[in-house]
Amino acid sequence: MTTILVTNDDGVNAPGLKALYTALKELGKVIVVAPEREQSASSHSLTMHRPLRPISMGGDIYAVNGTPTDCVTIAVGKIIEETPSLVVSGVNNGGNLGDDVTYSGTVSAAIEGTILGIPSLAVSVAGEGNFNFETASFYASRVSERILKKGLPKGVLLNMNVPNVEYDKICGVKFTVQGKRVYDGSISETFDPWGRKHYWIGGGTPVWEAGDNTDFHAVERGFVSITPVRLDLTDYGALNYLKTEWRDFL
Repeated sequence: MTTILVTNDDGVNAPGLKALYTALKELGKVIVVAPEREQSASSHSLTMHRPLRPISMGGDIYAVNGTPTDCVTIAVGKIIEETPSLVVSGVNNGGNLGDDVTYSGTVSAAIEGTILGIPSLAVSVAGEGNFNFETASFYASRVSERILKKGLPKGVLLNMNVPNVEYDKICGVKFTVQGKRVYDGSISETFDPWGRKHYWIGGGTPVWEAGDNTDFHAVERGFVSITPVRLDLTDYGALNYLKTEWRDFL
């Protein structure tokens, strides 16, 4: 039987996870192992300073007092008897576009699945409120079905961002590259009642670099963006440059 592991970084009770769980049940047995509370921007972090405990929420749903990466690690290593056929992470409240993938707990759960040798997909709704999880879950199901049939290249996961619109407003699907954006004013300065200065990271206005084939450009035009993300971070062009231009350093 096909077993699909579902997780997220918004917490086990998040509506996006529930919509994804419902959509994927048509493809096989779905087991949810997700953080007990929100873990947004947790990146690919493991909890090593305290013990972790999975708590059954009924059926095949478990909450873990840890990060999305913890959830995948524990699910595959301890909770699920056989290795899952697929890991799907989401549906995230908001997009994971461009450089955001390096911070995203949603994407990092898919990274962990890929490290463990399991085809993995991260799914996000690119919006700021009143999220349309049904549209994103529908496309997640379609892509998951294709992954189960065709597989993915070794060491590669898919990062999918879906416009926050009704299904009939989607213009199509684009295979894209990771975009680049910078946040302006993302650090706020505040003071506590004793006048001590504090900083709050988050928010800000994103500014995108131009690019016709980027994830951001696709979503902005109403297309579902699917970006293949490779785990091997080696820049082979730069490696050849170092071997050539830095030969005297060796």
